[in-house]
Amino acid sequence: MQEFEQYIGGDFSKASANFESLDPASGTAWALMPEAREADVNAAVEAAHAAFLAPEWADMTATARGKLLYRLADLVAENASELARLETRDTGKIIRETSAQIAYVAEYYRYYAGLADKIEGAHLPIDKPDMEVWLRREPVGVVAAIVPWNSQLFLAAVKLGPALAAGCTVVLKASEEGPAPLLAFARLVHEAGFPAGVVNVLTGFGPRCGAVLTSHPKVAHIAFTGGPDTARHIVRGSAENLASTSLELGGKSPFIVFEDADLESAANAQVSGIFAASGQSCVAGSRLVVAASVKEAFLAKLKAKAEAVIIGAPDNMATEVGPLCTAAQVACAEDIIARSLAAGAKLVTGGTRLEGAGHYFPPTILDCSAAPDAPCLTEEFFGPVLSAVSFESEAEALDIANDTAFGLASGVFTTSLTRAHRMIRGIRAGIVWVNTYRAVSPIAPFGGHGLSGHGREGGLAAALDYTRTKAVWLRTSDEPIPDPFVMR
Repeated sequence: MQEFEQYIGGDFSKASANFESLDPASGTAWALMPEAREADVNAAVEAAHAAFLAPEWADMTATARGKLLYRLADLVAENASELARLETRDTGKIIRETSAQIAYVAEYYRYYAGLADKIEGAHLPIDKPDMEVWLRREPVGVVAAIVPWNSQLFLAAVKLGPALAAGCTVVLKASEEGPAPLLAFARLVHEAGFPAGVVNVLTGFGPRCGAVLTSHPKVAHIAFTGGPDTARHIVRGSAENLASTSLELGGKSPFIVFEDADLESAANAQVSGIFAASGQSCVAGSRLVVAASVKEAFLAKLKAKAEAVIIGAPDNMATEVGPLCTAAQVACAEDIIARSLAAGAKLVTGGTRLEGAGHYFPPTILDCSAAPDAPCLTEEFFGPVLSAVSFESEAEALDIANDTAFGLASGVFTTSLTRAHRMIRGIRAGIVWVNTYRAVSPIAPFGGHGLSGHGREGGLAAALDYTRTKAVWLRTSDEPIPDPFVMR
């Protein structure tokens, strides 16, 4: 089996233990991964803290940091095909998706490379004539960046890019499910020439790795993408170090189709929103909210498209839906579907795992119009399962869309400009896509609220999250301070 190493303090090394990683397409072990435990985590944080204080990084100009990020971007672009192959092998995500996504990841590092020397402070028009006051933006310190297995190169870039641009150092924890591409990515960090300890990459399991990392006294900020349950553990652990947090936690995103929408275009967007990446996306449009007058026609279109999807080996460029990452996800999908059918949902297509090796599950559609409380409408689970409900009025559509504890993404399909603006204003979500879905850019921030978390990734807002302001007061008078017992 192929063996991977962790990256700490500028060196590649074996961890305290190892574990086998499974190929989702076959269910068999294919690689040996380093399992970081407390000693490894402590070493990584200490290396990041030392690097943060060392002149090689602390005294480096912002422009020079940007040049390192440009170099990293070039290396990601040059090695995108190999990184894509590893992500496909270790997570089951189809090669046509990983190839395109990782090639675009380089643009995130380029964006933050250009932003590095544009994170500015401010001069304050202070109300005291003998004072000059200005604000400096300075890096927060050591960042614990924790990413899940889905879209991991992308989700790492939206943390590493702004953190490094701001001058922080990072301990990047890859998911224990499919960590191969991030462990390989560490070699590109090394080749780019970042000072030792600025970026550290490891993987391991929650209690012995993640919990140690997020509660470490030298961690200043935690950037996490994952589920609400894990986020709660992280927030509790951060009580030990009072680290700030940015949490991107997924959702149950509404995909709203009005009667005047271009149904063919909306159907293609819905396929992208829920069946692409086998539904394993934090912004998956898993709740179809469709006008009653076009529901049957729209579901018929979706059923035909779902049943025409090419399911196969993830490393085949013709494949459109590959396996789910783990057997547990398949079991979860089956459980929620069974409970939803018992609650009154109607199966339109799919619904049963595919026979044979691997974690394959077909595109599935459930009509929940007669079961508005079905579990598939409220519980987040990663899988190619769409749950549909109908509405009669715009107000009802908005109520259904907002009837969730999550608030990450949403889609609105209509040809009415005024209606689109009303929905944009009314939907409680961090992202509203109008007549499109699942579009991203390094320029645009994304994030949510409620159980979808807080903070933003992407754009200038993300870089500012990795800084804190320092107020500098300079007295300009040559006269003695008049009364030392009075606050001025």
